[in-house]
Order: sequence, then C-alpha cells, then structure tokens
Amino acid sequence: MSIWVYSENPDLMLELLGKGRELANQLGAELGAIVLGQGVASKAEELAYYGPDKVYLVDHPNLATFTAEPYTSALAGLANKYKPDAILLGATKRGNEVAARLAAKLNVGCVTNCTGVSIDPDTKLLLLNRLVYGGTAISTQRCKTKPQIATIPPRTFEKASKTDRKAEIIKEDVAVEEPKIKVLEFKKKEFKGVRLEEAEVVIVAGRGVKKKEDVVMLEELANLLGGVVGYTRPLAFDLKWADQWVGMSGVVVKPKLYIGVGVSGAIQHVAGIRDSKIIVAINSDPDAPIFKVADYGIVGDLYAVVPELVKALKAKAK
Repeated sequence: MSIWVYSENPDLMLELLGKGRELANQLGAELGAIVLGQGVASKAEELAYYGPDKVYLVDHPNLATFTAEPYTSALAGLANKYKPDAILLGATKRGNEVAARLAAKLNVGCVTNCTGVSIDPDTKLLLLNRLVYGGTAISTQRCKTKPQIATIPPRTFEKASKTDRKAEIIKEDVAVEEPKIKVLEFKKKEFKGVRLEEAEVVIVAGRGVKKKEDVVMLEELANLLGGVVGYTRPLAFDLKWADQWVGMSGVVVKPKLYIGVGVSGAIQHVAGIRDSKIIVAINSDPDAPIFKVADYGIVGDLYAVVPELVKALKAKAK
C-alpha cells in the first residue's frame, strides 16, 4: 500500500508531505514523493529528508518547461508501474490540470480542491472534504477506484519538517510525451512585498470604501501591523482597483489576523477567509453577515474607526 504526493510548488509539496506522512502512518502505507523536470536531481535529494519513504525522480528533456501532456504522461507511467493507492497533487492551476488529465488516462475518479483528507476506518479509502454551494456546506466524497486522485489547495495542511532520515531515491525512465506546444519564453510575475496568500496580516477593503484614494488609510494600518492590503471581488474585478481579490474565486488567505474594512461578508468571500486565525470586522451595518464569522466586530463608520486604530497603534509603538 502506498500514497504519493506531487506538486510543482515547493511549499505546497512540503504541505502534502506533511499530510501524506500522517495518512501513510495511519494506513501502515509507504509514502512516495514525485519529482518531475529536467536537471532536478537536487530537488529529489532535498525532498528525501522531509518524510517520504521513497522519492521517484523522472528527469527528462520534455519536462524542462511545464506543459500538461508530458507531465501527465510521466505521472501515468509511474502510476501504471507501481500502482499507488492514492495520489495527492497540489491544487494549483497546473496541478488541477494535470490531475484531471491523469484521472482520465487511468480511468479513475478525481476530487479537486479538498479542504480535508481522512481515512474511512471500514474501507481504508480516503474521505475527501470539499466546499460546495458557494462555501456554505462541506461535501465528503471518496473515489471507488484506485489510485484515488485528489488535489489539495495551498495552506490547507502544515508543512513537513526536515528529518535526519533520508528516503530512497529511485530514478525512473518512463515514456514522456512530446509537448504539443513550445514555450518560447518564461517570465516570473513580479510581486512587491509579501503575497496575499503568504501574509500573516491581511487588511481587506470592501464596498464600504468609497474611493480608491481612501485605501491609503488601510495601507497605513497594514504597515503598522506588518501586513498587506487586499480587496473584495466588487472592488478588484468590477471597479478594476486591483488584479486579484480575496475570496473563494480569487485568493484564499489563512493569516494570523484578518481585518475586513467595509466588507459585508458575501458567502464567496467568507469561504476564502474562513481559516484565518483571528477575524476582525469593521462595518457600519450591525446586521452585516461578516459579523457572524468574526471573532471581534466593530460597528461604526470605517472612516472614523480606521484612523482611530492607526492613532492607537502609533501611540503603542512609541
């Protein structure tokens, strides 16, 4: 019996290894980590110390840059040879694309964007939780065929810690499809400061913020708290104030502190912040839905409350 994990995102890979180790221990199964690419032997060496029993390495020129077909064929080749019981992949854009194709190739089920993974004590199959109905309910699903394939979003589980034990590294020579497209150039997107999804403090502007220029006071609050400013979908998408937003359809955040300023608390937004450690809401409407999920709520005009918070924090800093 074996469980495999794979993600092209290094941080997410460590999260999958952490959860994978827990599941493997419960099942008495072997944990395998998959490394795909060209010139990636060093990555396999590094991951070998983070809890897997085996690291399967496929180093091939067709995997030099990501395209779905070669990566899917490499995973399918490994799965057909070793017959794992389950494969957990990172729910990134690339990961979800590969997972769906892999499930089709292997003629098995696939459950995407799982927020929880446990084991059915009777069948020993994975029980996979995912949000449904706009985040208002959790559906528990399972795959009846093996390998069970599921994708896990970032920041769902804790990262695995480095150990002194080194896993066995197995270099595999499997058939890898030729890519159907040619990548001419690859440029990383530049980010200033901390990414929303990685920030420990997130201040979100909602529709209560009347003008884009007024976000300056939120930025001042964020700077004092060591955080970043985000937006709800109406401000980012409808009014074009930003190119991304916080919510189930945008960026899912899991900060130590979330402060919603003028945020009403639509279902889709709440689904994207529900795992925040502390949720603070500032809204003039005492019946705003955001207060139902908030740990602390301030009913008041944000244009009066936020400056007072800034003033108090500055005084405390002195």
